[in-house]
Amino acid sequence: MSYSPARLRGCAVVLTAVGTLVAPPVTGAAAVAHPPAATVTADPPAPSPPASGDDVRALTPAVTRQLDSAVRRVMRQAGIPGVTVGLWAPGKGQYVRSFGVADKATGQRMSPDLRMRIGSETKTFTVTALLQLADQGRLGLDDTIDRYVGGVPNGDRITLRQLAGMRSGLFNYSEDDGFFKALTSDPQRPFTPRQLLGYAFRHPVLFPPGQRFDYSNTNLVLLGLVVEKAGGKPLADYVKDNILDPVGLDHTLFPAGNEFPEPHAQGYTDQTATGKVEDAADWNPSWGWAAGAMISDLEDLRVWASTVATGRLPYGGVLISPATQKQRLTAPPTSIPGAGYGLGIFDVQGWIGHNGSLPGYESLTVYLPSAKATLVVLLNTDIGHDGQEPSTLLGDAITRIVSPGHVFDLPAEPAAR
Repeated sequence: MSYSPARLRGCAVVLTAVGTLVAPPVTGAAAVAHPPAATVTADPPAPSPPASGDDVRALTPAVTRQLDSAVRRVMRQAGIPGVTVGLWAPGKGQYVRSFGVADKATGQRMSPDLRMRIGSETKTFTVTALLQLADQGRLGLDDTIDRYVGGVPNGDRITLRQLAGMRSGLFNYSEDDGFFKALTSDPQRPFTPRQLLGYAFRHPVLFPPGQRFDYSNTNLVLLGLVVEKAGGKPLADYVKDNILDPVGLDHTLFPAGNEFPEPHAQGYTDQTATGKVEDAADWNPSWGWAAGAMISDLEDLRVWASTVATGRLPYGGVLISPATQKQRLTAPPTSIPGAGYGLGIFDVQGWIGHNGSLPGYESLTVYLPSAKATLVVLLNTDIGHDGQEPSTLLGDAITRIVSPGHVFDLPAEPAAR
């Protein structure tokens, strides 16, 4: 089987979105569901649409059963080992389920308490740090990158805003053939930010700054260096001190190497030198750094979904000023139908947030402001199905049931994966 560095383009997921769902309370902390054997059965009839004026459907027992069926169907079709889904919406209930296995070797079941690598959801943390520094007057979003990092092609023309909005025109280092060979030949090797930029800067710029949208991990590596310079400390420390601790995200971290705190799920990928599926849990995510290296769990991402989408802290106060948050959420159209991209955040049919994909893992954390609803999906594979991200397939199937007026129907971008 042949491999292309384009498979790694999303470094931590190619596309993102926001979501919100509702469901009745599940007995206990969470229900754990196991996919049935290979038999494929027809889905039950679609439940009635939401009442007029509602954006999400109450999770009655009938809707809950349909969600269970939809998740199992996608798992069978896409060959997903394990997945956890969380849906929360005020007044409509909640739905927390785990399906399948966290470890194919031992048969350990997937459960809601497991930590997972979250790939490109890291971008939401890096850009939040950038926006905080802008609020403090320690940088300007319309500063050019050459004020902070030297040697960037078009560095005197590319602004921090264009980097955060994926409109810089810089080549994506994770599409470089040399990078792909280096990573897959030794997945545990560390990469420095400057090494990653070296892979990008050997290529010409793709277009003048601001001309169009083009998702590139290079942009976030540069912004990580900006945060370090303006914030006066390593990126991981800045994120912990100014984002994770104030928000109360105790199970989220920015790893220095390939450490992966327990309990965690094993992750399965085919992005290998041999083309065979391997367990990537101990791979070093430093190659994703500010674009995709972070780790989290279901409960922390539930809290983060509304925080990043609103700029407000869970227990009062703001993480980002309203004026800056408004700029963040201004999401010009992209080349992806139905999707806009603001500053480190997607808006897909009203769902605000991001997805993530790193070898072995995918995630989706989205928020629907009109219903104050949240959807989080965590799975332990990044192996696509018919050109689609498995996290996107699950987001689509779930939202078609719960929020039919806001379907997370993010199409695959041919050049992205």
